Amino acid sequence: MKHLRIVLTLLMTILIATMAVATFVEQRHGASYAATHVYHTSWFFALWTLMALGGMAAIWRMRLWRRLGVMLLHAALLLILAGTAASWLTSSEGTLHLRKGQPADCYTIKDSQLSASLPFQQMTLQGFSVVCYPGTEAPQDFQSQVTYITADRQHHEATISMNHILEVEGYRFYQTSFDPDRQGSVLTVNYDPWGTPISYGGYVLLALSMVWLLIDRRETFGRLLRSPLLRQGATLMLLIVCSMSVHARSVPTITAERANRLAEMPVVYNDRIAPLNTLARDFLLKLYGRTSYKGLTAEQVLYGWMQRPETWSDEPMLLVKDSKLRQQLGIDGKYARLADLFDNTGQYRLQQLIAIGGETKAVRELDEKVGIILMLTEGELLRPASGVAINQHRLVAEICYNRIPFVSLLFMTNLTLGILAFCLLLIPAFRFRHCLWQTVCLLGGLSWLVLVAGYALRWYISGRIPLGNGFETMLFLALALQTVGVMLHRRLSIIVPFALLLSGFTLLVAHLSEMNPQITSLMPVLQSPLLTIHVSLVMMAYALLAFTMMSGIVALIAHHRGHTGHEELLTVLSQLMLYPAVFLLAGGIFLGAVWANVSWGKYWSWDPKEVWALITLLVYAIPLHRTTFFAPHRPVAYHLYMLIAFFSVLMTYFGVNYFLGGMHSYA
Repeated sequence: MKHLRIVLTLLMTILIATMAVATFVEQRHGASYAATHVYHTSWFFALWTLMALGGMAAIWRMRLWRRLGVMLLHAALLLILAGTAASWLTSSEGTLHLRKGQPADCYTIKDSQLSASLPFQQMTLQGFSVVCYPGTEAPQDFQSQVTYITADRQHHEATISMNHILEVEGYRFYQTSFDPDRQGSVLTVNYDPWGTPISYGGYVLLALSMVWLLIDRRETFGRLLRSPLLRQGATLMLLIVCSMSVHARSVPTITAERANRLAEMPVVYNDRIAPLNTLARDFLLKLYGRTSYKGLTAEQVLYGWMQRPETWSDEPMLLVKDSKLRQQLGIDGKYARLADLFDNTGQYRLQQLIAIGGETKAVRELDEKVGIILMLTEGELLRPASGVAINQHRLVAEICYNRIPFVSLLFMTNLTLGILAFCLLLIPAFRFRHCLWQTVCLLGGLSWLVLVAGYALRWYISGRIPLGNGFETMLFLALALQTVGVMLHRRLSIIVPFALLLSGFTLLVAHLSEMNPQITSLMPVLQSPLLTIHVSLVMMAYALLAFTMMSGIVALIAHHRGHTGHEELLTVLSQLMLYPAVFLLAGGIFLGAVWANVSWGKYWSWDPKEVWALITLLVYAIPLHRTTFFAPHRPVAYHLYMLIAFFSVLMTYFGVNYFLGGMHSYA
């Protein structure tokens, strides 16, 4: 068994390293290059085959058929690999270009100039349409109305749209693109008679086996739940983290009363109907970094710029964070006037900087602010909504959402409560400890309720589940983290500071506007309930993996201070989170594969985000297989591994978006 462990550990290491390197190869040379030289090669297929054969050998040597749940789980994984192999060997893919009224009877095979016959006599495009969100020009759906004639001479009509495919005799047709004149449509044609059903069978078996392993009291997770060490959670933190006015001058604008009345005016903004308050707030945030200016509301500032731009050009309200750029422009303080950006002859000074090779991120950001001002003064930014039904209650709700900075309030509240909770666990003999602890738990519960309310309000405003961009997924992650704390705070005291601190830091990231916080309409391909469940499962997995990372930090600090007696408890707690985290991540990945298959015809495309999600799954699966791989056994080594492993989560969530791109860049 020792030799088999060596082989499996080596194969797993090579597999993970190969996929990680391949994502950077793709970023440098393109997706086709990575597919040709890595993903679609015989040696990469052989590597996975060897891994599968090694897994089967381990199943035989360990007699896993005596543990039916474990056996079914590994059988499901082997079935999924078999389905992937079947797709690689037997599937075909191509494109079908249709022009209105012109019948077609063949499609072009992908990556070749060869043609293949359709499974019926012919298909004809009767019409193509782009359905937009009400009152906007943002596409909500793309629809191709087609007719086709089957072999028995029967005429059929069908509509192919995003997330709505046409399947005929095993061939599936997906809406992919369209001609600029909207008289033609491009469909993806996919034929996969074996791979898809085999893989889907593996997904179903995987889901059943994971639920089985979580509820079976005889398996590892059930034994961890009954561990007597968990009752010691209240005393665990005995060892932890000691280491852890402006005067306004008169500027022309409208009155505050009129501004408040105009706040509810419906406008077209970010490809949706929104109140003027949202546009004005984002305008002022972009320019000034705050939601008010010298006691004036965002609406007053917006209308001031519209009415008297020549006067407002002398207001120092363009935030310039870069000190070097301020020095180049001769600006005192952090704020520039619009007039500062033009010289005596009226020449735009930023353009002069760009011309001499001085274009930087700071220059581009300041140039964007000038561009937004010009859009406003030229009438391109403010577009009143007309001719569409307006939900006035939703507009009022959005104004309330804008005026209550719940994200910034909650990140400060949660971080403060989290630090206080740590301190209380550090001094268990403190006289008023119980009273203060109950207060912290109560305030933490109220904080959670506010976060739920804020998230629900955003849901109501957008008319969809808020999981469509980075800001919203960070909110969901914070909510998931805090929900875990609320559910387990009575059983595990240690969860309270973990949940508060992790949710606080997550909300801090959202507050810092590292991602786009605007409430926007979803791309057509993202309008699927499968996407919502997929993202929810993955984000809940990341929340639990964040707990294992925090446990690792605490355990390493404890070990450094010589408090080795609590390492075992932290190990139990970490493993208790690890099992459902890995299962949720696996479920999220494979449900995402189903969504991709429904949306564009392929359940796996080796996109960088997919690859790194798979890497993360494999990295965290290793500690669950201590008898199969050379995984860390000792508590210190285990927690160090879990701390390092979390970098794969960070790479999957943040690194891919910022460094690699790919099809998931819209997220």
